[in-house]
Parts: sequence; structure tokens; C-alpha cells
Amino acid sequence: MTSTRKPVGPQVVHREEQPYVAIGGPVTMHTIHTLGDRLQAVYGWLHERGIEAAGPPFFRYRRIHMERELDVEAGVPVPAAVEPDSSVIADMLPAGQFLTATHIGPPSELFGANAALLAWADERGLVFDRSDSADGERWGCRLEFYRTDPLVEPDTAKWETELAFRLAD
Repeated sequence: MTSTRKPVGPQVVHREEQPYVAIGGPVTMHTIHTLGDRLQAVYGWLHERGIEAAGPPFFRYRRIHMERELDVEAGVPVPAAVEPDSSVIADMLPAGQFLTATHIGPPSELFGANAALLAWADERGLVFDRSDSADGERWGCRLEFYRTDPLVEPDTAKWETELAFRLAD
């Protein structure tokens, strides 16, 4: 059975600054599935310190070179800034205007959902907070928020993922 909810967006929304903790590093398209392990470690770190999540988990794409390597953080928003240690990054998601859309369906469809959002923006002349370099696209803030807990909803056809790409000032 598939979800009766429809995808939302694209739309431009303002987001406020948000503190978060994450574990980041390079992955390839063949190892990107290991990011889920990073999220489990972040939640464990928060639990050890009695810190509650302030929103859904996300992946923050810092650098994308699809054929080689991506720099990705697996993160969780927190209510207030925290001190990092050797196991987590503590940072801030920047405020600004973001192009967002909500995809409903399995993770295997996210590549297409991302491509559709990028094409939609290009057709409208929207410019993202990103730059090109020899080692790939560097993004100021490109996010995928995972709004569905797989332990609560095992049917991947019903999973909701919010894409949020910061626009250039």
C-alpha cells in the first residue's frame, strides 16, 4: 500500500539558524549507506548526555562529486549549542532562504527527487548557495531531513524526506 499523501513543494521558505551535532566525513555513492550508522552514533552521544533532539535527523551535503567522493554530515538538531568533542561536530545550520520540497517514498527515489528540485530551480533562475571547484560542488547548506522513523513506519513507500537547499543571498 502506498501513501495517500502528496509530495509538498517546491517552495521557498525562510529558516532560522539551528544548532546541531553530527558525525561527518567522506563517502562515495557505494558507501553512502553507512551514513545511517553515523546517525545511530550521534543519537547515542546525545543520549549519554541527556540531550533531546530538536527535530528530525538529517544529512548535510558539504561537497558533492558524484563520481568520486561526497563530504556528508549525519546530524541531529539540538535545542542549544553544545561543546563538541573528538566524536562529534557541533555546528549551526545557517539562517536564510531555502528551496524546499517533501518527497514521499523510498530512499532509492531521492536521487530523482533531488534532480527534479534542482531542475525546477534552474527553470526559475534561482541561485543556490554553492560554488564549483575541481573536487566537486561545495554547498553552503544542502540538507535532507528524514521525517519518518523507520522503527515506527517500516513501509518505505510512506517515508517522508524534506529536501532543503539554501539559496544565495
